[in-house]
Amino acid sequence: MKKIIALLLLTIALFAGNKFLMPDEAFMPSAEVVDGDTVVATMKLGEKIYVYKEKFDFTLKENSALKIAKIEIANKAEDHDGEMVYMEDIKAKISFAKSSSAAAQEKVLLVMHYQGCSEAGLCYEPSEKVFELEIATASLPLISTETPSDEIKKDEVAVEDAAKDEFGASETDEIVAALKGGSVLTILAVFFGIGVVLSLTPCIFPMIPILSSIIVSQGEDISAKRGFTLSLVYVLAMAFAYSIAGVLAGVFGENLQVLLQNEWAIGGFALVFIALAFSMFGFYEIGLPASWQSKLSSASDSASSKGGFVGVAVMGFLSALIVGPCVAPGLAGALIYIGQTGDALLGGVALFVMSIGMGLPLLLIGAGAGKFMPRPGGWMDTLTHVFGAVMLAIAIWMLSRILPDMVTMMLWAIFFIFSAVYMGAFEPLEAGKRGWNALVKAIGVLFMIYGVLLFSGALSGSTSMLTPLDQFTNKAAVVEGSSALKSAKTPFQIIHSSAELDAILAANPDKTVMLDFAAEWCSSCKEMEHITFADAAVKAKMGEFVLVQADVTDNTDEERALTKRFGLFGPPGILFFKQNREIKNARIIGYQPPEKFLAHIKKL
Repeated sequence: MKKIIALLLLTIALFAGNKFLMPDEAFMPSAEVVDGDTVVATMKLGEKIYVYKEKFDFTLKENSALKIAKIEIANKAEDHDGEMVYMEDIKAKISFAKSSSAAAQEKVLLVMHYQGCSEAGLCYEPSEKVFELEIATASLPLISTETPSDEIKKDEVAVEDAAKDEFGASETDEIVAALKGGSVLTILAVFFGIGVVLSLTPCIFPMIPILSSIIVSQGEDISAKRGFTLSLVYVLAMAFAYSIAGVLAGVFGENLQVLLQNEWAIGGFALVFIALAFSMFGFYEIGLPASWQSKLSSASDSASSKGGFVGVAVMGFLSALIVGPCVAPGLAGALIYIGQTGDALLGGVALFVMSIGMGLPLLLIGAGAGKFMPRPGGWMDTLTHVFGAVMLAIAIWMLSRILPDMVTMMLWAIFFIFSAVYMGAFEPLEAGKRGWNALVKAIGVLFMIYGVLLFSGALSGSTSMLTPLDQFTNKAAVVEGSSALKSAKTPFQIIHSSAELDAILAANPDKTVMLDFAAEWCSSCKEMEHITFADAAVKAKMGEFVLVQADVTDNTDEERALTKRFGLFGPPGILFFKQNREIKNARIIGYQPPEKFLAHIKKL
């Protein structure tokens, strides 16, 4: 009936004097196999003819051995009276996946679906063209849970095209492409630059006080040469650890840094810092037995009771694995490259060079140690005690990954209160000895006030170091309790598995879903939470999305499977979905400040 009506309309139009094209003149589809396993389909359009983007689609007919895995459309759709259409000849590339039962050559019936109109005012009925093709299956990927079980639908094609138009290639994809296509020297130079940029992120900040404490613990006669050498040993060990962990992650898909984010590893490392802190306070000295010291000293002047290169190297190695596990675009790109190509050598060397760039500030600290270190005397003792307190702060910061928020707040409160007492907050200033003593006392008083605020906030149920009294100052929280306070945060749905995610995607087919991979031990995730997501403009825009957070803190089998499903190696990572499919080019790896993140999500 539809064909009869369409034919009547065409006949009437032709007799009326309008020069409308017949369907086979308006639309001229074709398809051919290239490289044995890929199909390139073309739709040539007649004069003043266009095709609706949402109506242009491909399916397979009567074949269970092959599935369409990917459709790439080269054209950019245009807005035409509120509809997205293709105004020029269309070129599409179709890739396939195979089942385990597929033969070496499979005959397929590829169906091209389309509908379009003439700018003169006539719209044609929906049509299809069937192509009988033969596909070589030897190099096709197997159909898996990550490959759509059915052909890619037209709305998914639209999502992919929109992502390419709006976002271009992601940072991670650009890095992978650079690794595959650049010269070795260019690759290493790029990764050194990436490392320098990463040195300004939270993942490297905790290592600065760690190395500084090691240098200070060497004693009064530390020289610039000795300080730089210690820093170099620390950085080389850190780089070696990053490289080993990266190669293992790329080859086996398991990130060693993430695996070490557990109670035993973090608790043990925190105890090391506590032990070092009390040593710097003068309660005891950490050193080898006298007999061992004499033997080592005869072999190398670097081994001493104050700590030799071996101890510094061990600290650098462990710091890389435990202190800074967050994933950034440079690291993710290298890991993906290793996983895709199996070239662990180039990937590992690139990671090593990147880690040297990350350690550049640490090398500068070591080089300046001899020049800026206070001369022997009371100042040196004071500085040693200060860095002892820094060691305790690092221990609390690490324990915050595995302890309840209230306990962490209590530990910080105790830390600041004890520091205030040690700084003489309650002791009178001696006459004629104000100056620096008065400054230290004033800081001690501020520490005491802040410690009391933290203590009060912890008892009231607050979990924020920046706003410890929010339970008292937030009127809604005072009236309704802590649930009102929690509602002030960005309202994510927390998930831990693929099944939970799939249920949310299925329930929101027409909405954009934002999936945030985060963990308690990820410092960049904390930055995203407290800085980016807390921004008023960002929070308002995020209200338009379905917000989901994959909490991978415990690194359970289900959480690892969810992370691996999307090719991630750890948090932070933010993915966006539309019509049940990820918008891959919109993916964010690593921390983004509010302004950049807001501009990104506005495109969605």
